[in-house]
Amino acid sequence: MGELIVRRDGAIAQLRVSNPARRNAMTLEMMRALPDVLATLADDDTVRVVIVRGDSDAAFVAGGDISEFETARATREAEAAYMAVVDRAFDAPARCPKPVIAAIRGPCMGGGLQLAIGCDIRIAAEDASFRMPAARLGVAYPFAGLQRFVQVLGPAVTTELFFAARTFGAEEALRIGLLHQVLPVAGFDDAVQRYGEGIARNAPLTLAAAKEGIAQALLAPADRDLSDLRRRAEACWASRDFREGRDAFLQKRPPRFEGR
Repeated sequence: MGELIVRRDGAIAQLRVSNPARRNAMTLEMMRALPDVLATLADDDTVRVVIVRGDSDAAFVAGGDISEFETARATREAEAAYMAVVDRAFDAPARCPKPVIAAIRGPCMGGGLQLAIGCDIRIAAEDASFRMPAARLGVAYPFAGLQRFVQVLGPAVTTELFFAARTFGAEEALRIGLLHQVLPVAGFDDAVQRYGEGIARNAPLTLAAAKEGIAQALLAPADRDLSDLRRRAEACWASRDFREGRDAFLQKRPPRFEGR
C-alpha cells in the first residue's frame, strides 16, 4: 500500500509520494489524504516551503494506481466519487498558501503530471520524462484539471499534450513551459533543497500574498474575490517583517523574517 511521507528539514517540508512497487502511483487513499497533509503543513509556522517528490529516484509519480480502477471506478457513482477525490487532491498544492515545489525524477505521468502542474514551481532532473496518457486509457479529464493545464501551458500545447499522448523528455518540458528548471541528476536533491531554502528566506506573508494574487489573476474578472488579497496586503504593510526588510535593506544585511 502506498503512503505519503513527510520529512522536515529546517524550514523545508519534504512531502514524499511513496508507492515504490508501482513507481509511486497514487492510490485513492493517498489522494484522499493529500489535502489534509498539505493543510497541516500550511498551519505549521516552522514550515516555509513544501517540496513534493517521489519517494525514490525511479519515478516522481506514475499517475493514479490503475490496479484500483476496476473497483474504485466500477460504476458511474463510484467514478463520480473517485473524480471528486482526484479534483480535491490535485487542487491542494495550489490552495496551500505556502510555496510548493515539484522535484521531478524519472516518469511523471497522468495524475503525476496533474500533481506537478498544480505546484507553484516545477524543477526536474535530466532523467525526467512526461506523458499524459488519458487518450490511451479512454478516460476524460474533468474541466478543473484541463483548465490548469491551459493556464500554465496555453491551449495549443495542452491540445498536443492530450491528443498525442506521447512521452517526452525534460528539455522539451522546459521548452514548452512545463518546467522552470532542468538540473543534472548528480546533486539534484541538494540543488532543489538549496533552491527551496532560498525561497524560505524570503518574507512568508509576501509569498502568500503573491500566490493568492496570481491565483486571482488567472480567474475571469467576474469570478475574482479580492477581499482576502487586500487583507493579505494590509497584513504585509503592518507586519514586523516589513520593518525588518526595510531595516535590513538600509543596514545592508540579510533580513531575518518571522512571518508576522
